[in-house]
Order: sequence, then C-alpha cells, then structure tokens
Amino acid sequence: MTTIDLASDARPNAGRPDAPGPNLGLGLEHRSRGRAVRNQLARIVMWTAFAIAMVPLAWILWSVISKGGAMLLDSHWWTNSQRGITNRVVGGGAVHAIQGTLMQGLVTAVIAVPIGVMTAIYLVEYGRGRLATAVSFMVDILTGIPSIVAALFIYALWVTTFGFQRVAFAVVLALVLLMIPVVVRSTEEMLKLVPNELREGAFALGVPRWKTVVRVVLPTAFSGIITGVLLGLARVMGETAPLLILGPYTKNIATNLFGGLMPTLPTMINQDRTEVLQPAVDRVWGAAATLILLILILNLAGRLIAHFGRPKT
Repeated sequence: MTTIDLASDARPNAGRPDAPGPNLGLGLEHRSRGRAVRNQLARIVMWTAFAIAMVPLAWILWSVISKGGAMLLDSHWWTNSQRGITNRVVGGGAVHAIQGTLMQGLVTAVIAVPIGVMTAIYLVEYGRGRLATAVSFMVDILTGIPSIVAALFIYALWVTTFGFQRVAFAVVLALVLLMIPVVVRSTEEMLKLVPNELREGAFALGVPRWKTVVRVVLPTAFSGIITGVLLGLARVMGETAPLLILGPYTKNIATNLFGGLMPTLPTMINQDRTEVLQPAVDRVWGAAATLILLILILNLAGRLIAHFGRPKT
C-alpha cells in the first residue's frame, strides 16, 4: 500500500466535495449563528425602546404645535401683551411673558454661572481632601433637589424669615439653586477633558497655577462650558414651582425684579389653564408652544457650540 493510499484511508471523506469542514467539531459555525441571532434580538430591543421613548415626546410636540402653532404665526403674539384682554376676547400677545421669562433666566445665569464655574475649577484644579469631597457631595444633593423644595426654601428664607414680599428676585434665587449644580457638573466634565500635557507645559514654563487655569484650561474648555450653561438655562426656564410659589402673575409688561409682579410663560399657562373659553385656551397652547420653542433654541445653540467649538489639540 502506498503513502497516498494510507492518507486516503486515514481521511476517508477527504476527496468528497460535501465533506464536513475541519471546524465542525469545534462548533464555530453554530456559535456564529447564535451570536448573529442574539445581535439581531438586541438590535430589535434597542430600536423598540427608542421608539417607546420617542412616542411621548412626539405626541407632546404634535399636540402643542397643532393647537398652539397658529398663535406663533400671528405677529401680534410677539408684540402685544395681555393688558386689557379678558378670557372672552380674541387676540393679545405674550411679549410680557416672554420678556419676563428671558429676564429671569438672564439674571439667574449672571448669578449661577460664576458660582458654578468657580466651584468646578476648585474641584478639578485645587480640590483635595475632605473639603473637596464635601463640596462634591453637596453639589450632588443640589442636583437631586426638586424645584418645589428649592422654592419652599427660598420662601421660608425670603418671606418668612426676612419678611420680604414675593417678588421676581425670589424666583431668581430659587432658580439659581437649581442651575448651579448643572453648571458645576458640566464645567467639571469639560475641565477634566483638557489634556494634562497643556497644564504640564505651562507649569514647565513657570506659569502659576491660577494663570494656567485662566490662560490655558478655560479657553480650551470654553465651548463645552458655554454648552453646559445653555443647557442649564434651558432647564430652569421651564421650571414652574418657583414661579407659582414666589412669582405673582400680571398681564402687563414688568421689568422690575423687586416690583412684586412679573409675568412669565409658565405662570401665563397656569393663569388660564382652567378656562374653557376658546380664546383663553388658544393662548394657553400658544404660551406652551412659545416656551418649547425657546427651550429648543437654547438646546440647539448649545449643541452647535459644542460641535463647532471643539478644541483643536
């Protein structure tokens, strides 16, 4: 018997075209098919969860836009207030509420942003030991505080303890408590993304730490910080509990934060939410659509700044 015959006897199916491959005994083909099935199932579950999460959002947007979108197309909506407008009268605008919302948001940002940014700088650049741990813990607590709790705290401090009246500035203080943790956490994450090589290079040149933070770290993380500020501002502009507890509503244009009355979009919605007359109902939906539009603009601005303002290192 030749060597070829011995090889043929050792592998009796070697010459057959339908002979099983060498990997059959290892079960690799079976495991590959199983992985493909599991991957497909995971993809189906993921897209199903995404669709379920998007349904409420799409429903809310459709309801608000379909019922309040017509008010946004009326030029008087952006130029007139509700002064002299009753629930039976068609017309009027929301310029007083838009102005009040933007004014409160701007003052809130002026107070909350420096505090939040400096706190984040301390935690990332200087914070060591128990004090930094305590500060970080307090920021976490502020992050989870409901807006109504912040409003009640300011009410107890501003009205009950100090004896002041309910004014728009008290609303600002409550919104500051809600915005600070958002700014701190977003700024902290942006500062951590700054490469340490930039800091070390500045230190090697003899630059002090504070100047390194001001001249190197903050400019590098600037776009991310602005994004966090805008997202935090978008959040507090939609808060309702502080406005209902601390901010009385008026149909007139008001610019004095200490004057007592300050109209905003959330309080405008709350003012007419129980009305059944169609003119008042239309204004409620219009105010809701306007508030969503303002928040959407802030979110888009934050995303665009984050996308086009990425540091080139």
